Amino acid sequence: MSHKKIVLLDGSSLAFRAFFSILDLERFKNKDGLHTNALFSFNRMLENILDQFQPTHILVAFDQPGPTFRTKQFEEYKGNRQKTPSEFKEQLPYFRVLLDGYGIQYYDMADYEADDIIGTLSRQADSDDEVIVISGDKDLTQLATDNVTVYITRKGVSELEAYTPEVIREKFDLEPLQIIEMKGLMGDSSDNYPGITRIGEKTALKLLHQFNTVAEMYDRLDELKPSKMKENIINDKANALMSRDLAEIITNVPLEKNLEDIAYKGKQTDLLMDFYRQMQFNSFLTQLQAQTGLEAEAEEVPADLPLYQVIEVDQVQADHLPDRAALYIEMLEENYHMGQVIGLVWQDLDSHEIYLADWDQAIQSPAFKAWLADASNQKILFDSKRDQVILANAGLDLAGIDFDIMIANYLIDTHLAKELADMLTNNDMPSLVKYDEAVYGKGAKQAVPDSAELNDHLANKVKAMGLLVEPLTQQLKDLHMWDLYQTIEMPLARVLARMEIQGVKVDAQILADKNQALLERLAQMEAEIYDLAGEEFNINSVKQLGVILFEKLELPIIKKTKTGYSTAADVLEKLADKHPIIPAILEYRQISKLQGTYLAGLPTYIKEDGKIHSRFVQTLTQTGRLSSADPNLQNIPARIEEGRRIRQAFVPAHEGWQLFGADYSQIELRVLAHIAQDQHMIAAFKSGEDIHEATARRVFGLDPDTVIDANLRRQAKAVNFGIVYGISDYGLSNNLNIPRKHAKAFIENYFEKYPDIHQFMEDIVAEAKEKGYVETLFKRRRYLPDIDASNFNIRSFAERTAMNSPIQGTAADIIKIAMVRIQDALDEKGLQSRLLLSVHDEVILEGPAEEMEVLSDLVPDIMESCVELDVPLKVEYNQANDWYELK
Repeated sequence: MSHKKIVLLDGSSLAFRAFFSILDLERFKNKDGLHTNALFSFNRMLENILDQFQPTHILVAFDQPGPTFRTKQFEEYKGNRQKTPSEFKEQLPYFRVLLDGYGIQYYDMADYEADDIIGTLSRQADSDDEVIVISGDKDLTQLATDNVTVYITRKGVSELEAYTPEVIREKFDLEPLQIIEMKGLMGDSSDNYPGITRIGEKTALKLLHQFNTVAEMYDRLDELKPSKMKENIINDKANALMSRDLAEIITNVPLEKNLEDIAYKGKQTDLLMDFYRQMQFNSFLTQLQAQTGLEAEAEEVPADLPLYQVIEVDQVQADHLPDRAALYIEMLEENYHMGQVIGLVWQDLDSHEIYLADWDQAIQSPAFKAWLADASNQKILFDSKRDQVILANAGLDLAGIDFDIMIANYLIDTHLAKELADMLTNNDMPSLVKYDEAVYGKGAKQAVPDSAELNDHLANKVKAMGLLVEPLTQQLKDLHMWDLYQTIEMPLARVLARMEIQGVKVDAQILADKNQALLERLAQMEAEIYDLAGEEFNINSVKQLGVILFEKLELPIIKKTKTGYSTAADVLEKLADKHPIIPAILEYRQISKLQGTYLAGLPTYIKEDGKIHSRFVQTLTQTGRLSSADPNLQNIPARIEEGRRIRQAFVPAHEGWQLFGADYSQIELRVLAHIAQDQHMIAAFKSGEDIHEATARRVFGLDPDTVIDANLRRQAKAVNFGIVYGISDYGLSNNLNIPRKHAKAFIENYFEKYPDIHQFMEDIVAEAKEKGYVETLFKRRRYLPDIDASNFNIRSFAERTAMNSPIQGTAADIIKIAMVRIQDALDEKGLQSRLLLSVHDEVILEGPAEEMEVLSDLVPDIMESCVELDVPLKVEYNQANDWYELK
């Protein structure tokens, strides 16, 4: 028998992906109103496959509607699948018409799935036949053998990734058939079968490397150490064995077709032409006519509609600027304050028309400017804060912000909601990040892509945005975070945009003077270190420093690495009393970092207006806290005087103005007292007593009139804040430099004196184990996937995170609410003063000196009353001529 090249296609999987690879449902309709997007994409895929693989035999396998032997075994199998879109369902009968036109056999079978048909035919092939399986489902990789290669679609239906036994061994260190065993252990959320509780891919691979199969694992169960994982394995045995069976593709189905029946006949030109005419696939029709030498029909056939229009902004018509649109601006650099805009696109969300325009033209267009500034025109944005800043820097106002994709996604899951990830994968969209490395390369600093590639990217991005609004909105409502999104995060984005646009004035000369002074000091410190070492060397070289410390000076070796001696800060701190060179090096490193990172680094961010425009990152931290970047103004060191004095360079923008700072006092402890409902701590805060002194009296059993010395207060403060972060006795002993048993006694005594706090800590960990997440008072979620981890250290960290996240997160929410209300009050009163910075629990404003008295009443009042807790919020405030003086 001659050598065969057999191509087996998973029709159900590929047809579904074809539907989502083209999103312009309104564009892809024929004259009868039939949606055609899936058929169009599937046809393009068939052309590519035939051209690439040149099969002698080919079959497309489909799933039949209705139950299969798997649903009889497990009723919930694939029970989580969303309802098939009606626009896709109406196209299904025509796939077979299309395949008839191509002369390609297709097949489905009651009680079995397309996978089983493919699996059976792949095993009928002779060893010298080449079998190619194509699917969007990685489960089929279990079919790979020396003569069977499984291709999985990576991007829509256009890119394929080959899986051979060698590839599977390299990726997973498994044999192809062990893919079945892996599914048995971890289950499959897509097909909705369970596997073993808390076992994901990483753990499943580890178990298979040890036991090879699920059955063997249960035979050798005594080799596993006692753990929560082992308990789950024992308890979920039935699920594991069932899941393994559900995952296995059947390769001996009694088919009515064999390999000889699926020999490729070639295109049936008349049938295919009729199909193209019916669907109005005019480009395919023209191409087929050219290939066959047939002349075009006399009747005029309209051209295929383009996916988007590139327009000249000065020719914009009214219908180009819709009442409701998704708008996206593309930049090369992440720092949008200094970046280059390379693309502009918007989609009319009613007509689905997509328009691309030249940025330089757009910002000059009166019609476009007016549309942006019109609040009645609803705009869906990817990152509304970023876009407000970009447009403001171009002299444009942005109003009518209706939805922010990035904020919504951040709230749903800071690691990217699974539903969103699945949607993007199915939709053949670039990864939903601000700067797409798939397009621009590592670091997003490559050259601008060619116009066709860029235009496709922009069109795809804006299409994805439009599709995401409804599911993200529904998820926010389902997770009870719609109020958090609407009343805190979205208003805050507008406040932060104004702060970024405003920027903070920096005296460059002060930075230059301090830089020069530190350079001179560093030179002096270097000379002192060389003198202590007895020779000159590169202090910043870990290797050279290690040789000096541990070989020449023969200091005790604390830790070694693969490349030599460790000279990390924690190592050097343990040697501080062993030789005077150690304190000198530690101080040198501090001063060197100040000089390089801040005094030399900050001037590079000063723009022509003499200001630094930092980015306030709203969608990064899992606690909800704001962060700062380019540069990070929250991280200017405050523990050493040289670091604090860097703030002297941050000054008001105008002569006769001052800075105003307001800082929440002990907000996290106040939140803890409220959430835990600890009456002792609530009483202390209500009475106005110093909370750390109150804690010292209770924990150490002192009389109410006892004077608390600085050392006792320091210890009580360490315990108070340590409790907020779920500190261990080991951590507290390090913080206070006391024996671990004393630290343990402190913590135990604390919980005895504050039983409600202890109960809260236990309850919140139990809640996290039950739900998999914890919440702030405002329903912000923190997911904790490691809360039941078998590894003690990993589990303990998750438990501490469960304890502190509701406290930290609620404090972050309160500060955000305060910032929004401060901005509203400034606008309402028509004040010139404005918000400049947010640093942890502090807000900083600037304004005319004559408004400082107003701010002294207004800002603390808003901050202390913006939420109602069972303990009073307290704010400390000050005014000064620079940031350093505020403290």
